[in-house]
Amino acid sequence: MRYLTVFFICCFSSFYLNGQDILGKWKTVDDNTGEEKSIVEIYKKNDKIYGKIIEIFDATKRDLSCENCDGEDYNKPILGLVIIKDMEKVDKDTYKKGTITNPEDGNIYSCRLKLDDNNPDKLQVRGYLAFFYKTQYWVRIEG
Repeated sequence: MRYLTVFFICCFSSFYLNGQDILGKWKTVDDNTGEEKSIVEIYKKNDKIYGKIIEIFDATKRDLSCENCDGEDYNKPILGLVIIKDMEKVDKDTYKKGTITNPEDGNIYSCRLKLDDNNPDKLQVRGYLAFFYKTQYWVRIEG
């Protein structure tokens, strides 16, 4: 009986740990000030991962457009802008091969998204330009 109990606990734990993914809503935080900036919703479309800005906390910035963006994003409202594009899962909790756009300056970076090893409610968001990178940590929100 004890082995059966251990088996079910292991199966449940494995399901719980592997059931965490990056889909959902994430709060972004300014690297320099620590101020909460926005909420990005990460979603799946055609087997790829995307993220769009669904809320901006600073009311003075809610109506701004991405004036420095290129292509189809040029002059689109930042609220509703898809900033994470074409990400692919490369292992159990890491996504790569896509891009992330900084709507403040329009720059596009190669991107890596990875759940924090110790806290699945924390997302490591890393933008790359050649060998240089910058990392932010976003926090999962309910809803």
